[in-house]
Amino acid sequence: MTKWFHSGRRRDLCALLYDHGELRAQSAKSRLESHYDERIDPGSFYGTLTALVEAGYLDRHTEGIADVYALTEAGETALLDHYAWLGDRIEGGGGGAECGETEGGDGSGRGGETEGIDWDERGSRPERGPKRDSPDLKD
Repeated sequence: MTKWFHSGRRRDLCALLYDHGELRAQSAKSRLESHYDERIDPGSFYGTLTALVEAGYLDRHTEGIADVYALTEAGETALLDHYAWLGDRIEGGGGGAECGETEGGDGSGRGGETEGIDWDERGSRPERGPKRDSPDLKD
């Protein structure tokens, strides 16, 4: 796992963007504040966004006077990889896979997360969008 993902706020922000496709910065901040039930310092929040953009995990574009953010392919991959790792820890109980091994045994590197995510027949990531049958990552 890359260092950028050690931050819970970064993970949660990426999960929101995965769920919604794209969000204005203020909307994303408000949603996180609601989820955390506490105010987030604006400087810290915008620093998080900037770090994710600079690392290549988010795209930023401007609509009017608002900045709008969306996950890049790299951000989506990192989020889904973390989701799979977390699922293995929770559902699989950490099942004894050694470092670098997968429990799935199919060579995909996805371990046991295929039950929670609908991978296509080629083993590709699921399509991103607000309506999907995979687990809801936001709460």
